[in-house]
Amino acid sequence: MPSNKALLVIDMQKGSFTEKTPRYNTHGIITIINTLTEAFRTNSYPVIFIQHDGSAMNEYIPDTEEWEILDDLNVCSSDILINKYANDVFYRSKLETVLENFNTTELFITGCATDFCIESTVQSALTKDYNIIVIEDGHTTGERPKLKAIQVIDHYNWVWQNMIPTKGKIRVIPHEQVLDGMMIS
Repeated sequence: MPSNKALLVIDMQKGSFTEKTPRYNTHGIITIINTLTEAFRTNSYPVIFIQHDGSAMNEYIPDTEEWEILDDLNVCSSDILINKYANDVFYRSKLETVLENFNTTELFITGCATDFCIESTVQSALTKDYNIIVIEDGHTTGERPKLKAIQVIDHYNWVWQNMIPTKGKIRVIPHEQVLDGMMIS
């Protein structure tokens, strides 16, 4: 049966989680994503892992260690893996085709980094009229020159909650609320 929901796990790759690039609440985010991926699989909704392919910039080259998904994330053979080439996951990737094949209208977005690839993907999905659920406690980033990581996360959660929707709507909700909603739908 085709699904109308899909979970996106963006850029949870080894090269983005190093001693030089620490991320806010890494272990907590991994736990939340693993909980969500299990719930989506149980409900026969697609789980899509996005991996940045920065070959053009000689970084995050496929099949290198920095390109690999974090070891602590549970990836199943039924999950879909998609390469991306810019901050916006939709840019020149096969994501839109995959979503069309599943008749997806509602995207649940998690991953890294809040202020780059998550933000760009949210904006792009909004202009494509998807219903968007940003997992409030399911995305992360690092410290920035004038802001702590938690300030960046809180700021973007506020921005997304206050965006003007298109045909789709945008909501920012904690993962527990998503899980509660999946149990009754």
